Formats: sequence, structure tokens, C-alpha cells
Amino acid sequence: MTLQQLIYIVKIAELKSMNKAAAELYVSQPALSATIKDVEKEINMSVFFRSNKGISVTPEGEEFLKYARQMVELGDVINERFIETKEIKKKFSVSMQHYSFAVDAFIRLASEFGMDEYEFAVHETKTIEVIENVRNHRSEVGVLFVNDFNEKVINKIFKEDEVEFIPLFKCNIYVYLSKKHPLSKKKSIAFEELSEYPCLAFEQGERNSFYLAEEVLSTRDYAKIIRTDDRATMLNLMVGLNGYTLCSGIISENINGDAYAAVPLESDEVMTIGYIKRKNMPLSILGEKYVGLLKEYEKDAMLK
Repeated sequence: MTLQQLIYIVKIAELKSMNKAAAELYVSQPALSATIKDVEKEINMSVFFRSNKGISVTPEGEEFLKYARQMVELGDVINERFIETKEIKKKFSVSMQHYSFAVDAFIRLASEFGMDEYEFAVHETKTIEVIENVRNHRSEVGVLFVNDFNEKVINKIFKEDEVEFIPLFKCNIYVYLSKKHPLSKKKSIAFEELSEYPCLAFEQGERNSFYLAEEVLSTRDYAKIIRTDDRATMLNLMVGLNGYTLCSGIISENINGDAYAAVPLESDEVMTIGYIKRKNMPLSILGEKYVGLLKEYEKDAMLK
């Protein structure tokens, strides 16, 4: 079995079409079919199920594809580090919970390396999608948090999806609100003082769960709560409705502007900000650089 054969299989699984895969790979459809049959014969199982509706991956094929994708990705890393084929743009993608500092780090990375040689992508999205994007090779790095409450459940998801969590730094919990908010000038805020104001939380979709929430203290009984999908809307709600959210306290004025404040919450809760990557896969040059930029925000996350 060759790396090229694995590339073919991964591409077919991605496109779910032999004809489309053949066109993208610049090979004939009969030659591609013959290659897949050779591989299936060699491993003594069917990777794909073929029908008049198209191609789908068999349950056994899903297991095989996990390893095939890792081999293809490793081939890309070797190519990037040692062969440096400059004719094709190298890709780098990041997924993250809604962290302005992670976006800021991404901007710094893209500005440094430029877009002549690299194709960049950033996905600020739901917690489960951060994990799935890394698992499915859509993103190389995912940025999220773990704490005592969600650790057991989320580590189980990491294990099932064959990704690993690497801690970056620990931080206390802060109340993030508009500088016009009545509580914004306080040195610290007790949870009870927030009861008359709406708590703002990011929607987590069909996989909504306390354990996948982007905000700590997700099991608290909030009298008023508004869920939203994006950070810009949340910032507008902070100004328009005196809403607030709970966060790490690491804010980027370059991204969100200077109209907001982070005030310490009177709580013993601690969160660990970290990143996930595919298990047993080395980071690319850009991946390592991005993680290095994230680590620079540790000075803003010192435990009080």
C-alpha cells in the first residue's frame, strides 16, 4: 500500500464521488476504481459501499480512514518541512471557541507569514464543532477551555475523537460587560449582583450540553439569559441590554474595541485554556508558531 493510494481513498471519502475525485486527482475513473479495489483486496475489507445513489464509507472503512487521514496529513507535514513545494499553497486552519485573543493571534500569524504562500482559514464556532473540525482535519488546531466541571465528559469526547488537549495557562473567572454597565467600575463582582441583568451565552446547537458550554458556571440558575451565535451580537447585547458573560478575562481591544471591561468574579472557579490537535500528529511550522503566539497571552491570564 502506498501513500498515493491513501490520498486517493481520502479524497473519495471527502467528495463521496468517484468521478469528482478522479477529476480533482487528475486520474481516470477506471484507474481510480482499480486502485481502490487493489487496496480493498490487500486489507481484505471494503472501504466503500457503492450504489446507484453514489459512494458511502462502510463502518470498517471509517476505522481505516482514521489512520489513512493521519498518514496523508503526516505526508503533508513532511512535504512542508523538508520538500517545500512552493507551487502549491500550504493550508493552515484554526477552530476556536469565541476568544478574541485567539483571533488576534491568528491575525498576527497571517500578517507575519503572508498569503502569497499560505491559504488561511479561521472558524470561531461551537465547542463540539471545534473538536470535530480537528478530528476531521478541517483545522490543525482547536482552542477551548477545560475546568473541573466539564473535564471528565470533554476528555471522553477527546479520546473518542482521537484528539489530545494541551494546556496553555490557567485563569480566574471574569465578568465581561460594557463600560457603561452599572457594575463595570467595581473591583470585583459577586454572583448575586448579576441577578437583575441578562446573562449572555453562546448557542451550542443540537449538541447543547452544560459540559459543552463556553461559559463556566453553566449549571447556575440564571433568571435572565439570552443565547446568541456570534461575538458581535453578544457585544451589542452588552451595550443595549446591560448584558454580561463570564470569561477568562483575556480580552483583545484590537478585536472587540475599548468599550468593554472585564471585572473579576468573586469565585474560586478556575479554567484552563488550551488547544487540541490530532493525537500522535506533529504540528506544522505554522501550527507551532500559532501555539507560541497563544502562549504569549499567559501574562494576561495570571491567577489573581
